[in-house]
Amino acid sequence: MHSTPASTPLVSRAVAAAVAVLLAACCLCAGLFTAPSARADEWRDKEYWLADSGITKAWEVSKGAGVKVAVIDSGIDAQHPDLKGSVVGGYDASGSGQPDGQKSVGSKPEHGTLVATMLAGRGHQPASASPSPSPGPAVPPDGIMGVAPEAQLLSVSTWLGSANPSGKSDQDQIPEAVRWAVDNGAKVINISLGSTTPQWPQSWDAAFLYAEQKDVVIVAAAGNRVGGNTQVGAPATIPGVLTVAGLDRKNVASVDASSQGISIGVAAPAENLLGGLPGGGYAEWAGTSGSTPIVAGVAALIRSKWPDMSAEQVINRIVSTAQDAGAPGKDPLYGYGILNAEAALKADVPQATVNPLGTIAEWIRVHRRGNAAPAAPLPTATPVPSAAPTLPEATVPAAKAPSQRDSAIGAAVVIGFAVLFVVIIAAAAIQLRRAARNGSLAVEEPDTGVMESVQAPRNQQVTEASDG
Repeated sequence: MHSTPASTPLVSRAVAAAVAVLLAACCLCAGLFTAPSARADEWRDKEYWLADSGITKAWEVSKGAGVKVAVIDSGIDAQHPDLKGSVVGGYDASGSGQPDGQKSVGSKPEHGTLVATMLAGRGHQPASASPSPSPGPAVPPDGIMGVAPEAQLLSVSTWLGSANPSGKSDQDQIPEAVRWAVDNGAKVINISLGSTTPQWPQSWDAAFLYAEQKDVVIVAAAGNRVGGNTQVGAPATIPGVLTVAGLDRKNVASVDASSQGISIGVAAPAENLLGGLPGGGYAEWAGTSGSTPIVAGVAALIRSKWPDMSAEQVINRIVSTAQDAGAPGKDPLYGYGILNAEAALKADVPQATVNPLGTIAEWIRVHRRGNAAPAAPLPTATPVPSAAPTLPEATVPAAKAPSQRDSAIGAAVVIGFAVLFVVIIAAAAIQLRRAARNGSLAVEEPDTGVMESVQAPRNQQVTEASDG
C-alpha cells in the first residue's frame, strides 16, 4: 500500500535529475555556440607577419606615405572601416564594374578587398582617439593594419575566373589595367592573380614593357599548389616582375599555398592570413595572393623612404636582404630567401644597376625579335558577346570565418560549463542511488527544492549569452 507513495517521489527525483542534466547540457551548448565573437583588435592581434617579417621594425623608418600602389584585382570596397581614406582613385578594366573600380566583380569578388587591407589597411580608431606620429613605433589601432598603412591605393577592377558579362577577356583586361595604373601615378603594382601556364599573351608585352620603362615595381603571386599551380604561372613568369612564393607558420615553403619556379624572387607568409571583406567584415584566408601584398607593401615602404630609388634598386634591396632558405643561394622554392622587411629598410645595400630578376625589354628583343605587341585599346561602348576567360580562376582558397573557439574567453566558457555539467550529472546520480536504496528518504524529503536548484544555471546561461 505504501509502495505507490514511495515510487512517486522516486520518479519525481529522477525527472528532476533529468531536467538538471538537460539544463546543464543547454548551458554547455550555450558556451559552445554563443562564445563572444572576435573583436576588431583580436583580428589585429592575429597579424603575426607584421612582427615575424620585420614589418613593425620597418615602420620605425617608413609607413609608405606618398606612394601610390595599384591593386589589379576584383575591385576594392573603399568603404571598409580599415580602408577609409586609403583609396584615392580607380578604374574598371573589366567593362562590367563601376568606373572607379570599387565594385567587387568576378568569381571571387571579395578577393580585392582582402588584398587591399593586407597591403594598406589603416585599422580604425574610436572617435576620441588621437592619431599617432609617423614615422615611428606606435600601438596599432583596431582592425587590419596593412604593411604600408600610409600608402595610397588605386583600385583597378578586372573580371577573372568566369565568363565576363562584358565580353572582355584577360588578354584585354590585364594590359589595359597595367597601363592605366602606370599613367595614373602608381609606383608599385600588386597583381595577386595567376594562371596555370608560364606563357603569357603577346598582347601583354607592351604594357609590362611600358611599366618597366616608367620605373614601376610590379609584384605578382607565384600561384598555389592546391589550385593546380605546381609551377609558377604568368604574369609571375614575366622577367622583371617580383614574384612571391608562400610560407607556412614555420617559415617553410607552404605545401598548399605556393608553387615553384626559377622566376620566384622572395618568399612571404601565406597561411593563417587575415583580411577585410566587402561590407566591413573580416576573414581568414591563405595563398600567395596574400603573400603578394605583404611584399608589395614593403616595396611601398622603400619607395616612400627613398623616392628617387629606381625600381630595380627597390627589388634588389628586397631580394638581397632576404634570409636565405632551402638550397644555398637562389632556388625555385624560396627565390633569394624569406622576406626581411626590417633589413630591407635599414640595411646598407649596394646600389644595383640592373634588375636581378631580369628585364622584359631584353626578353622581347630575344623572343619577339624586337617587335612588342601594340598596347591594348581603351574600352569602347560597343557591345560584344560574352567571352570565356583564358586566365584560370585566382588560385586562392575561399575565405572563411575563423572558429569562435580560438579565443581564450570562449575556451574558458566551454571549460567552465563542462565542469558544471559533470558536477550536476554526478549529483543527479547520487540522488538516484540514494532514492533507490532508501524509499523512506524519498517519501519524507520534499521534491520542490530540486527544481529550485536548477534556476541558478538557467540565470547563468542568460548572463553568458548576453555577454557574447
